[in-house]
Amino acid sequence: MGQRVLLIEDEPNIIEAISYILSKDGWTVHTHSDGETAMDKVLQGVPDLVILDVMLPGRSGYDILRDLRSDSATADVPVMMLTARGQAKDRDMAIRLGATHFMTKPFSNADFLESVRALATP
Repeated sequence: MGQRVLLIEDEPNIIEAISYILSKDGWTVHTHSDGETAMDKVLQGVPDLVILDVMLPGRSGYDILRDLRSDSATADVPVMMLTARGQAKDRDMAIRLGATHFMTKPFSNADFLESVRALATP
């Protein structure tokens, strides 16, 4: 596959698990854990996919998603929101702000990988 994903997540165990799953599937995985500087990281090299946690230090994933969608360089990049907050209002906000997909933690590795592959297919 050889595509690049940027995982914006602050939980070390989740970073490790997702990095392993995606690397094994052929993805090049970059990680970032600070909401305040996340947009700068994205713009350093726009990835093929962004996986974005909702609760981050500095700024929320929703704020970052809003920035991603308002910047012409990143407006069309698929974004998977990943959160432990799986209430309908959280899902609705993510979709309203332009998330391509919404997934709650914990998740099965197979479901996660299936979703990522679907987002990577044009």
